[in-house]
Amino acid sequence: MNPLQPHKLRIFLIEDDEIDAENVRRALIESERPITLDVARDGQEAIDRIRSGAQSLEHTVILLDLNMPRMNGIEFLEALRNEETHSSTPVVVLTTSDSERDKVQAYGFNVAGYILKPVTFKEFVKIMKVIESYWRMQEFP
Repeated sequence: MNPLQPHKLRIFLIEDDEIDAENVRRALIESERPITLDVARDGQEAIDRIRSGAQSLEHTVILLDLNMPRMNGIEFLEALRNEETHSSTPVVVLTTSDSERDKVQAYGFNVAGYILKPVTFKEFVKIMKVIESYWRMQEFP
């Protein structure tokens, strides 16, 4: 694909909090951008879907929470990066954690960004627009 030609973007949201997941969903609708949204409730569900082939990562940006049950975001990143075919899939952390340790660990797994969850819905919309505008023009691995 020509890197200058936009393509439809898919976001794979890995988020255990239903309110935050709904805020992302509503923000994508509000942003009026052509984005497909898939949601997994934790890292284990996400990695299982990826490994089984049930979740395509083609033209996909993963939005990843860090604080989740079963498999947290850092554990998910480790598992994903150990998968040769997904070692460079773009991941943007979207979390409430402002911990320096979490940031260092996440960037150690080559995340594309680290965003603190916004307080207002308007901020969610703004973040979704920025993510879509940037990533739809990128050449994916």
